[in-house]
Amino acid sequence: MSPKLINPSPEEYLASFDKFGIHLGLDRIYQLLDTLGNPHQQVPVIHVAGTNGKGSVCAFLLSILQAAGYRVGRYTSPHLLDWRERITINGEWISNQDLLEALEQVEAAIAPEFPPTQFEVITAAMWWYFARQKVDIAILETGLGGRLDATNVCDRPLVSVITSIGLDHCQQLGNTLGEIASEKAGIIKPKCPVVIADNHPEAIAVLQAKATENAVPKTLVNAAMRTTTGAIYQGFEYPLPLLGNHQLINSAVAIATIHSLRDQGWQISDAAMRTGMANTQWSGRLQWVEFNLNGKPYKILIDGAHNVAAAEYLRQFVDEAFPNQRKRWVMGILNTKDQFGILKALLDRDDLLFPVPVPNTATTSPQDLSQIASSLLTVKPHPYESLNLGLASAFEDQQNDVIILCGSLYLVGEFLSQLAIA
Repeated sequence: MSPKLINPSPEEYLASFDKFGIHLGLDRIYQLLDTLGNPHQQVPVIHVAGTNGKGSVCAFLLSILQAAGYRVGRYTSPHLLDWRERITINGEWISNQDLLEALEQVEAAIAPEFPPTQFEVITAAMWWYFARQKVDIAILETGLGGRLDATNVCDRPLVSVITSIGLDHCQQLGNTLGEIASEKAGIIKPKCPVVIADNHPEAIAVLQAKATENAVPKTLVNAAMRTTTGAIYQGFEYPLPLLGNHQLINSAVAIATIHSLRDQGWQISDAAMRTGMANTQWSGRLQWVEFNLNGKPYKILIDGAHNVAAAEYLRQFVDEAFPNQRKRWVMGILNTKDQFGILKALLDRDDLLFPVPVPNTATTSPQDLSQIASSLLTVKPHPYESLNLGLASAFEDQQNDVIILCGSLYLVGEFLSQLAIA
């Protein structure tokens, strides 16, 4: 057993690496994987990149492939409650014991001259675990970007998938949609199929050029159409339990990806696709939560929207679902995000905002959030020093208002953690 892991829990060990340190590049992860015996070469992979929709597409794919009888690994980030939820097989979190063992293997493989980042450590642990468990297929969500992301070590993915692209993580990925699309396009590999969601023309042009350069079979996906029982894409009707019109494009991307697998000989029936779609769950995204506070029942809509495009989707949803009700927003945003752009996308002048900090992160202070939002609202927001204080105030004299918690997945995770639900 490695010395660093004799006493710490997985959480404590992973916390020893810089949580928000971003050092893009593949040298360190290749070194780790080589020492571990190159487990990434033993796992068939669907690789998913994009600004928004990655998690939903991965959730659809997991559910469909599981319904088809496959043993399916899934790797996503960030987590809401526990590191273990990032690494799952058929939806079951990796056990604490298995995660410890995987981290021990990774710790033993670390070269002092190549100190890895936190994300590289957990990614290497994922590869080792999926290879050891002999999953039939793994669905991997990039952490940041694509080209230099630690997940981007597969030379021949079964399918590369690009979801919606927007302006986020501009410090690392670029300030235009074309620059960001170029980074995402780094997961496109020679002669390996790619599925591309409908996007802004600037992004599509970059993605198309990369696909042509690599001579890959490409599928450009338009949104499905809503039906009374779900949605329909290219004549295939299916249930669609996840809320929001943005799931019309995400579900269509998942179906197109399954079609690509079928073309490669994977046995996935229409019935498995419908069952999988019907059973799809994705916590913390347009999720209604009922809970008790001081003995009283409450209901809140939670969503991890943390960039402008996601905020626009969220606003569209609440306006369509509750056109005549005022909205109360309990919100915290990281200081690396476009705070004004997110607030402008979400807030109507008569809405109420309850700014809170995002715990244990590089948060925008509630005072700064209140100041940024003041020009957008009739009533200047009062800042709150904790999530609980903001929630309590939001629910006070609620009347017929709709209450939404959003702005950061870390904030949603803190809320769910306090309620011990997910």
